[in-house]
Amino acid sequence: MLKSLFVCGVLGVLLIPAKCDPISVCVKDDNDLRVDCLVESKPNKINSYEFSWSSGSKETLINTNVSGSSADAQFKDKSYVEELELQGYRLTLTGFRDKLPHNTTYMCKISGVPASVNVEKDQLLPCSAVSMFLQSSCSWIVCLLLFFYHIHS
Repeated sequence: MLKSLFVCGVLGVLLIPAKCDPISVCVKDDNDLRVDCLVESKPNKINSYEFSWSSGSKETLINTNVSGSSADAQFKDKSYVEELELQGYRLTLTGFRDKLPHNTTYMCKISGVPASVNVEKDQLLPCSAVSMFLQSSCSWIVCLLLFFYHIHS
C-alpha cells in the first residue's frame, strides 16, 4: 500500500508540469462549431472575453465583450458566447462548418489571458463526451495515474 502511494505521488509530481489544454474545438450535432475556452476567470471582477481565428497571417475577431472592439461583420448574428458554470466561456458559431479554412488557429482571451489551438478542418471532432475526453491531455494523465495505482495495489 505504501509503495503504491509512493509511486502515485511521484507520478503526480512528475506530471504536474503537463498542462491541460485550455481551449477545445468541436462540431455539435447540428453542425455548429463550439469553442470552449477554459481559462480561469478572475474572481470579483467583470471578465472580458475575445474569440478569434486566424488562417495564414490574418486574424479575424468572431465575438467579444471588450469595449471599443467589434466582431467581423460576417459573424454578426452568427455567434454567441455563454459563461461556463465552473470557469471559462463557450463560443457557438452557426453556419460556418463548411466555410472553415483548412488549417485554422482558434484563439480566446479571457481577461487578457490568451489561449490558442491549431485545428485542421478534417480533424474536427464531434462534441461528444468520449471525443472530448480523448482530446483532453488531462484525462490521459488521470488514466495513467489510475492505471499505475491499480497495478501497484
